Amino acid sequence: MTDSEVVAPGISEEIAAILAEAGITENKGLVKRILATGIGLGADRASRLDLKIASSALTEMRAAFSLFAPFARTPKVTIFGSARARPGSAAYEQARKISGALAERGWMVVTGAGPGIMQAAAEGAGPDSSLGVSIRLPFEEKPNSSIELGRNVAMKYFFTRKLMLVKESHGFVYVPGGFGTLDELFELLTLQQTGKSEPTPIVLLDEPGGRLWEGLRTFADEQLLAAGVISPEDFDRVLLTDSVRVAADEITGFWRNYDSLRWVGDRLVLRLRAEPTDAEIADLDARFGDLLASGGFRSRGPLRREIDDDDRLDLPRLVCRYDPFQVGSLYRLIRALNALDSAPPASGPQQLRRP
Repeated sequence: MTDSEVVAPGISEEIAAILAEAGITENKGLVKRILATGIGLGADRASRLDLKIASSALTEMRAAFSLFAPFARTPKVTIFGSARARPGSAAYEQARKISGALAERGWMVVTGAGPGIMQAAAEGAGPDSSLGVSIRLPFEEKPNSSIELGRNVAMKYFFTRKLMLVKESHGFVYVPGGFGTLDELFELLTLQQTGKSEPTPIVLLDEPGGRLWEGLRTFADEQLLAAGVISPEDFDRVLLTDSVRVAADEITGFWRNYDSLRWVGDRLVLRLRAEPTDAEIADLDARFGDLLASGGFRSRGPLRREIDDDDRLDLPRLVCRYDPFQVGSLYRLIRALNALDSAPPASGPQQLRRP
């Protein structure tokens, strides 16, 4: 829907004048569309409840964007788990350890800013490496004490909170939890399975000797896979472990060579940290040719649209015509790219682009 379809042309011109008066010069078209949509909701005679939902959601997203903006170049991991976990329990200690290990590697930890696993993760990372996205609940009125004042944003709606817990992060760790934790896990798996979010590392971290996540894997294999409602590789993108070191290596190692991807028409552009050799590209063609719609992988510089957008122009690229129905298997290709001999060592702090 265009601006002229949302509001009358005269009003559209007035919106443009307001933007000019406010000094807004960047992304004017998008800001204009937001304003036009708000006016359109009024013209549609949307109910008061619908308007309150739209207004609150936009207000909350603005507050969250502002919270995360100063840390845009710092890699982040979101840690999920039960709010009922008690201090000193095995799961609580695992959350403390994994967040501390990732903070030592230069990562920030994002949590729901509540008690239990969220408290443990914030404690492990420390106040300088923690960000919180809390939910306003009758029994959870304040963020936990490990989230510094000003390092948390409170949300009214779960859907805006879930957006921010996923949008800004480059990795996800799930410590045993209940319905809320499973809800977050299955939503993320769905987004990646369908290509609605870029591939990211997902770790199910159990307590030492724990079997909760193994039970989930068994259910997926024996029930969901057997019923034909998921594909054999759908759960393979998830790492199950009870080792904090293995979990941390999985999160950081996913970004060893792979940087980001972008679709330009029917071409998939994979941005890397190191340029692959001709022999490595030939091997990728042989191993992953079944994932391509046609042709093979080609090393080249930025495409015209990337140049126009000034999009990661300094990085080497592999370009291919990837089969869009195979987006759920992208993680397999990314792991292969990270394992290339030409890939840089997986060590030191990382600077990653925002997802």
